[in-house]
Amino acid sequence: MIGSLQCVVLDCPDDVELSTFYQALAGGTRNRPDRRWSLELGWSTLHLDGGLVLCFQRVADYVPPAWPDPARPQQFHLDFGVPNLKEAHERALSVGATVLDATNKGWHVYADPANHPFCLVKEG
Repeated sequence: MIGSLQCVVLDCPDDVELSTFYQALAGGTRNRPDRRWSLELGWSTLHLDGGLVLCFQRVADYVPPAWPDPARPQQFHLDFGVPNLKEAHERALSVGATVLDATNKGWHVYADPANHPFCLVKEG
């Protein structure tokens, strides 16, 4: 092993908006002081209860993914396990998610405010 995963960084046009969105989806603490990162303009963090840290980096000329268009691929996506897909669906929409595909009964695909795809997956 060379090292351990410190965080997942998402490029976006507005780091505050996107960190607030993901906090509404997954909980956690936004912009908690952490020796590993300097909290400055254009950079926000979200420390999740399980130890994972999501970071959000403002990019001036951000070009969002256009799932499922291969010309602008998703590059990666996050999956969130949920006990009740219908309730999670409504909650995600209420905080700014956009439905990309809700045809599957076991998971739905959404876009966050910066158009990164993510999934809500029914647990169990």
